[in-house]
Amino acid sequence: MIKLEKLSKIFETPNGGTVMAADKVSLEVPKGEICVLLGPSGCGKTTTLKMINGLIPKTSGKIHVAGRDTDTIDPVELRRSIGYVIQQIGLFPNMTIEDNICIVPDLLGWERSKARKRAAELLDLVNLDPSIFLKRFPKELSGGQQQRVGVIRALAADPPVLLMDEPFGAIDPINRAVIQDEFLRMQTELRKTIAFVSHDIDEAIKMADKIAIFRDGKLEQFDSPDDLLARPANDFIASFLGSDRTLKRLSLLKVSDVMLSGRIRVSAQDDVATARDMMKEAGHKNIVMVGPRGRARGYLHLNDVVEASGTVEEHYQALPTTVNVDADLRTAVSRMFRHDMTWMACVDDDGFFKGFITQRAISHQLGATYRDTPTEGLT
Repeated sequence: MIKLEKLSKIFETPNGGTVMAADKVSLEVPKGEICVLLGPSGCGKTTTLKMINGLIPKTSGKIHVAGRDTDTIDPVELRRSIGYVIQQIGLFPNMTIEDNICIVPDLLGWERSKARKRAAELLDLVNLDPSIFLKRFPKELSGGQQQRVGVIRALAADPPVLLMDEPFGAIDPINRAVIQDEFLRMQTELRKTIAFVSHDIDEAIKMADKIAIFRDGKLEQFDSPDDLLARPANDFIASFLGSDRTLKRLSLLKVSDVMLSGRIRVSAQDDVATARDMMKEAGHKNIVMVGPRGRARGYLHLNDVVEASGTVEEHYQALPTTVNVDADLRTAVSRMFRHDMTWMACVDDDGFFKGFITQRAISHQLGATYRDTPTEGLT
């Protein structure tokens, strides 16, 4: 959907010299994906973004948007076909929120009723009640609310491509996280193709399908967040991502990625000797007790039932906590430390037992990426 081929930009300096702001950048953003452009100040990420919609003319190379060479498209037509969001928001203070959102649809000649209906739908999409906000002016909105309007204004004409230049950078951390979550929820429905400049590594990891890291105008690495964190291409990338990049991966992996089978389980009426034998055979120190329909109800620890008799119901303990199979590993690890546990039962949205997760399995999943050979054992 967005394809750059050896894209370059050379700026002339006042003293007659030149600066290579973008140096033969080649990358491709597939339809429906988010690509975050990341790197230190002056690295060329914003210049590259602005060349896509012609705000900065390129020196050489090719840009294709939605299969069309942008050299063949009128610059005004190109910009109206691409949504654009900036950090400063840029809402017109003398226009209502409704009219701000409808700027591009109006320029494109949409029927007024269609454009206004679209404005209401988009406000609802970002949890701003149209009956309250349509007729308000920007000064009557908080900074976070204005930023939401800035985002949906770029979507008003339903463009296939959206460019975003540090759109959440000026918002406080709490509102930023809320808007990021809303944006990702919206993206799952709209599936726009997005190029997104950011200075925040954590934001890039959270938002991106692919991350492009720049240095001195060159594209140093273009990869998925997980591959980038696991396999930095060089020392600059590793340093830029930080020494805690392994921990950052925790937010990218789900519990289901490392969950061990939940087939080994017992019910309240089972004999405790049976539970003990199952744990020994499987090499487990714990076993989960489930209810009649399979919900996680408690557990037994092998050391507590070495010489016990009777039923499981007579000896089980309540589970200190559980974790959802769709939660990320950061949530799982945090919960393990909070409850001083080395394992946790994994459940679905209805509480049905699906398996269990261990600190050892998490360490293995993270560490496996960095091993030189697949035969190395666990540490």
